[in-house]
Amino acid sequence: MGVNLNGKESTMSYPEHLQYPEPRYHGDRGEVNASFRTADTPPDLTSPGGGGTHYLATHESTGGEFGLYKVDLAARSAGAKTHFHKAMSESFYVLSGELELFNGDKWVTGRPGDFLYVPVGGLHGFRNVADEPMSMLMLFSPGAPREEYFERVAEMSQRGGQELKEFRVRHDSFFEEDFEPDAP
Repeated sequence: MGVNLNGKESTMSYPEHLQYPEPRYHGDRGEVNASFRTADTPPDLTSPGGGGTHYLATHESTGGEFGLYKVDLAARSAGAKTHFHKAMSESFYVLSGELELFNGDKWVTGRPGDFLYVPVGGLHGFRNVADEPMSMLMLFSPGAPREEYFERVAEMSQRGGQELKEFRVRHDSFFEEDFEPDAP
């Protein structure tokens, strides 16, 4: 038995092994601290090919709890080759269009409503191979300061070599290609 909002006993019971994290807010009444972003807010970052990234919830705005980004990829966008993260999980939720997702084993086609969760250390990648643009949500947990990565990855990819590898590692992105025998 539990207790409902009126302080009365409830007939609902839950397994004892389900436990919430320790409280981090210790007030009695709650506070006004929510943030709202309208759907027509322009992307925070745009790409020459027509894509864009919306910073919905950043490391800074969530206190490092998570990072949530809406990513729009133009038709035939390269995305990210196979990689993994040592400090965070990554999730993908397809909003529109189609997205090829590498689940660590094989490439699968994600369509609107499809979801891929990649635990810490899980190999993954994504790309838009369709002739149409697509849109997805990307969730990182815990949150990390991904904005610099998104803003500079194209520039760093142009530079390539050791500088690109160091940039990726600094941003907890370990690409298979960086660790192949012939990698610089």
